[in-house]
Amino acid sequence: MAGRRRELAWMLTATGLVMLMTPGLSFFYGGMVLRKNVISTMLRSIVALAVVSLLWVVVGFSLAFGDSFHGLIGNPTSFFMMRGVGGETHAALSPTIPLLLFALFQLKFAIITPALITGSFAERTRFSSYVIFMVAFSLFIFSPLAHWTWHPDGFLHRSGVLDFAGGTVVHLSAGVAALVGARALGRRHTHIAGHAHVPANIPFVMLGTGMLWFGWFGFNAGSALAANATAVSAVLTTNTAAAVASLVWILTDYARGRRPSALGACIGAVVGLVAITPAAGYVDVGASIVIGAMGAAVSNLVVHWKNQTTIDDTLDVFPCHGVDGLVGMILTAVFAQEGGAIHGSLHLLGVHLLGLLIVLAFTGVGSYVLYRLVDALQPFRVSAEEEAMGLDLSQHDESIEAATAAPKENGAPVAPGRGKETKLGEQST
Repeated sequence: MAGRRRELAWMLTATGLVMLMTPGLSFFYGGMVLRKNVISTMLRSIVALAVVSLLWVVVGFSLAFGDSFHGLIGNPTSFFMMRGVGGETHAALSPTIPLLLFALFQLKFAIITPALITGSFAERTRFSSYVIFMVAFSLFIFSPLAHWTWHPDGFLHRSGVLDFAGGTVVHLSAGVAALVGARALGRRHTHIAGHAHVPANIPFVMLGTGMLWFGWFGFNAGSALAANATAVSAVLTTNTAAAVASLVWILTDYARGRRPSALGACIGAVVGLVAITPAAGYVDVGASIVIGAMGAAVSNLVVHWKNQTTIDDTLDVFPCHGVDGLVGMILTAVFAQEGGAIHGSLHLLGVHLLGLLIVLAFTGVGSYVLYRLVDALQPFRVSAEEEAMGLDLSQHDESIEAATAAPKENGAPVAPGRGKETKLGEQST
């Protein structure tokens, strides 16, 4: 009984920690966009909490973890509306905790994945179109990937793919969908014109990094589904990889002649967290140092390369999540304590490489189709005038300027969040 209470307490805590990551992401992304797009960018993470939570209860959990159809997808009726999901354990899915708690824990992964994608097409897309895309991505891409990788009968799981906490399911899928979205939806007008991108609030980025780093302990260690030695090891490897990656990012920038920056330190830390995610419970602390360092070095290089191209991935979601999800999965196969290439077997590495190709193809093609379908329903891009105005005003009729400056019109206070009316085409400052 004491052991069961310990598992319950830890997994409830881990679920709360992972939930905190989505508001953390909203601050992380919100601080990096232009001032006129802060509210819109942050809201896209927050609304994922609402939309995906409801979707998961109705059918998402069933698609991801319901009775398997040939290892490809769960039966949508298995846990429809959480039917049969209660306080008892499930021998296949959650032998250590109630199935309902397992469903709640997995929900937080489903929430943050589409929220991650929003950084790639920030500052130029319609809010309602994003909501439609989020629903479609959750049902048709995230749920199948979760089933393939984490369901005992999923075909990638059966083939031996090791993804402890979401290198493929979360980060690679979000990164690939981000790259496809950046290309399919086109460049911002400021990007085409070559205007400098000035982050709105770097302290927001630092706050978001702290929330993400803290929440990531639940993300990775909670994936042990028990309060045990594997969870403790995952905390150590997670923290170590983030620390190393933050330092490597700073040093890499310094080697290019740049000053150490808060933005670089924060991005590096998050990149390290991404890289260690698939490996956290399978490798020792020495391997986590290598994984964090390599993840930061490779992502920094890809960001530098991307900036020389016409790819407009606003907040570098593909270089920092897609690329590092890929790096993390490959290095998991290299350093895993059981079956890793460094211990003399190349079988796991071959399995991972094949699995990665399948995930890349599925997510790339699938997300492209979804972007086009949503755009056919209604334009995904806002108009040039709305983009120039800023999405805070054009999409939500709110502005951080109004909140901080308390504007007046004809001597009378203006309603909070509205400010003076901005005509279409005027540049918000």
